[in-house]
Amino acid sequence: MKKFLALVLALTMVMSLGVVAFAADDLIFTTGGPAGTYYAFGGVLAQKVGDMTDTTVTAVTSDGSKANIEALEMDDAQLAFVQSDVMAYGYNGERLFNEAYSDFSTVAAMYMEQVQIVTLDPDIKSVADLEGKSVSIGAAGSGVYFNAIDILGAYDLTEDDIKAEFKSFDESTEALQDGSIDAAFIVAGAPTNAVTSLAAQNDVYLVNLDDEHIDKLTESSPYYSKNVISKDAYGTDEDVTTVAIGAVVIANDSVSEDDVYNFVSTVFENLDDLAHDKASELSLEFATSVTSVPYHPGAAKYFAEKGFEDLPVKEAE
Repeated sequence: MKKFLALVLALTMVMSLGVVAFAADDLIFTTGGPAGTYYAFGGVLAQKVGDMTDTTVTAVTSDGSKANIEALEMDDAQLAFVQSDVMAYGYNGERLFNEAYSDFSTVAAMYMEQVQIVTLDPDIKSVADLEGKSVSIGAAGSGVYFNAIDILGAYDLTEDDIKAEFKSFDESTEALQDGSIDAAFIVAGAPTNAVTSLAAQNDVYLVNLDDEHIDKLTESSPYYSKNVISKDAYGTDEDVTTVAIGAVVIANDSVSEDDVYNFVSTVFENLDDLAHDKASELSLEFATSVTSVPYHPGAAKYFAEKGFEDLPVKEAE
């Protein structure tokens, strides 16, 4: 009952991610939109950590990676899901960020999230076919927006070559459903709820990326890697080739070593008990693969116990 009341209180206080004072072991975990993988999986992780340790974690919805980094900087949150590319942009003060936000550290890389170019039009088979079409490229300034710009650029297209719309995942699938857009970029671990719901009522098509353009993209943007979405994800006729980036959990540097240790050890010691498909993709090898942002001491402590001793570690100031 005590934990339940704590969770209710935390949820009430962070509905708008306002500035709130929390006990050291009450961690707000900003994730993503309600139809995305971050929120669904984040809720599972938060519940497991709360059930098994005295660290309380509350997963809340957010506007995604950039907003999550800003929430950590403003002390409105203590943990966050972020795209690996956006994490590096924030840490270094690049692209989406006018200044470096360096008061956070890596907890663990969790899984790969695919760039999914979704359409209900079977004639849109290539990125080149998006020229002149109405396309949602994510919220303005979001990580999805820059993913879309990167991929369009690999095909020698720019934002001006499409009729750009700036929509969230939910808004994108609703606009596809009512025919007001032709395609949408959605960056999330497949299958993701927004596309699954759309596929339940429609024949959904995903745009393939070819090897020539993937090679061009990864040469200029090494955050991306080639990835395949199984046809079983949304009932497509065949597997779809695309690119992916990492989904990473980060922590404000002010979070205690014990709390981050509790989080990461609970997750990786209980993979078989996490009630989400993404749990099967977690591994210690991938969790320790981040090089762009140092690891939190609490995470490094756990991974060292598992034999991963040479990680870059954030030094206490």
